[in-house]
Amino acid sequence: MHNFLFGIFPYIALSVMIFGSIARYETEPFTWKSSSSQLLRRKQLIVGSVLFHVGILVIFVGHFVGLLTPIWVFDALGISHGAKQILAVVAGGIAGVMALVGGAMLFHRRWTDPRIRRTSSFADIGILGLLLVQLVLGLGTIFVSVQHLDGHEMTKFMSWALGIFTFDGQAASYIQDVAFIFKLHLFLGLTIFLLFPFTRLVHIVSGIAAPFRYLLTRSGYQIVRSRRSRPLPARNVRDVKTPAE
Repeated sequence: MHNFLFGIFPYIALSVMIFGSIARYETEPFTWKSSSSQLLRRKQLIVGSVLFHVGILVIFVGHFVGLLTPIWVFDALGISHGAKQILAVVAGGIAGVMALVGGAMLFHRRWTDPRIRRTSSFADIGILGLLLVQLVLGLGTIFVSVQHLDGHEMTKFMSWALGIFTFDGQAASYIQDVAFIFKLHLFLGLTIFLLFPFTRLVHIVSGIAAPFRYLLTRSGYQIVRSRRSRPLPARNVRDVKTPAE
């Protein structure tokens, strides 16, 4: 079961996330949105959204760089495993608390406000709940990590992550003896990847791709008339017929 969960399941989760997202964008493009509830109620939204998104962004970048950067790169830069471990604990702990507080505010707002609750799907509430559980597990791993400040425990996860992306058949064995809370944290993270195409999380892709599309293609620009812009020519107005006509 360990080999399946951490040697095979990662490929299943990543494949569903990638190809499922492509399929949704091609077949149901109008569902590709964040489904913001700002117009229904602004209270708790601004503070909660900022805390949650900033915290999640820091955590994502930290995990991406920390897990997928080859170990020899840190060694070449003179960054010891212990220093990297301490940085991960401090920065990850602060970002995790920010995201957890912000996420709790957003969850409370979505769960208790009748108007927002009626416009929220099961997937909206469920995925936010899973993210909060994942944040709690991530913060819980800190108590184990401080017992291994030499950083060698972290190299196991780096070897595992790199092993997955390099199709190393022994990748699962690298984290065979880590604490159970780490395994639970990894499994839930992979499960969130699996559910990604079926939730509102797909808007993350748009947030990453939109700046590049805006800069590299003309179709990214949006032309907006100012309030002082000249009105449409009269002939265009007459050309538009009402249903009665």
